[in-house]
Amino acid sequence: MAKIRVVVVDDSALVRSLLTEIINRQHDMQCVGAASDPLVAREMIRELNPDVITLDVEMPRMDGLEFLSRLMRLRPMPVVMVSTLTEQGADITLRALEMGAVDYVAKPRIGITSGLNELAGDIVDKIRIAAAAHVRRLAPTPAAPGATTQATSAGAAAEAPRAPLPRLSTTEKVICIGASTGGTEAIREVLTPLPADSPAIVITQHMPPGFTTSFAARLDSLCKIRVEEARDGQRILPGHAYIAPGGHHLRIDRSGSNYVAVVEDTEPVNRHRPSVEVLFKSAARVLGPNALGIMLTGMGADGALAMREMKDAGSYNYVQDEASCVVFGMPRMAIQAGAAHEVLPLKQIAPALLNRLASNPALVRHRI
Repeated sequence: MAKIRVVVVDDSALVRSLLTEIINRQHDMQCVGAASDPLVAREMIRELNPDVITLDVEMPRMDGLEFLSRLMRLRPMPVVMVSTLTEQGADITLRALEMGAVDYVAKPRIGITSGLNELAGDIVDKIRIAAAAHVRRLAPTPAAPGATTQATSAGAAAEAPRAPLPRLSTTEKVICIGASTGGTEAIREVLTPLPADSPAIVITQHMPPGFTTSFAARLDSLCKIRVEEARDGQRILPGHAYIAPGGHHLRIDRSGSNYVAVVEDTEPVNRHRPSVEVLFKSAARVLGPNALGIMLTGMGADGALAMREMKDAGSYNYVQDEASCVVFGMPRMAIQAGAAHEVLPLKQIAPALLNRLASNPALVRHRI
């Protein structure tokens, strides 16, 4: 089997050496080049045609985000961001994912040698995932009219006052979304078309601590619904989306006649915390036929069996199709588990969801 060919791009000679060593220890990958800045990397990519690149953000002559933007417009390829800034500046990470980076790893701020070696398993796992990911070309220019319009719309959404929503009873539907690699942009694609009076939404996206606050704030600025990190004990209301905080599980429970969020720091499930399995199992137990399930792009099988439990309990489930996934792991396993009612391209999930809800005017007043 051909090895995954990797080019490392980082201005630190120590980091380049460590990443090269970590990659070359793997039986299925090889570091074919290491570049100190994006201009050197550009020539290496042309000459070596790697399968994946790892990319730092802070570098001389051209920063990593600018290089990523140019790369994904001109020669799209799988990129894993490896930078201290991906932890300190979650907004930068989200921008990189929006531009087309497959995933990210945060370098330790101190003890770089021991820290990177501790992260070796995570780094090479993400390189393997990236090598099999579907990447797409970025818009031709950063200032494309569509991007300007989107930015204007986002600003308007953030500034426009949003009327308070009625506190409806627990007969309302609750939408449950699970995602991993590629999920930040997939979740945006699902949430932005939803009207302000949509049913409540609960979301588990595999993310470490420190990232979900920025992720929720970004979605809140783009959506008609309100988006926030879930807080333990808070009531789950229509017109709101609640994201599992990084490093914590999110599940649904009942308090009297209300649904409430339970946020807990218990053991990882399927190696993840937050875990989609935890959220979907609680939906099967608590929501039953009041649940609508959505499984989006991601590596592995987290949540697949629990989504089948949701279906058996009466939920109606949508699963993203292979062609539109960055990684078709979690959706594939959900389909194999018999959890899906419909398998759809990403752009068709929100319209299908709204059409289903619109068949009962009591659930949502907006029709499409």
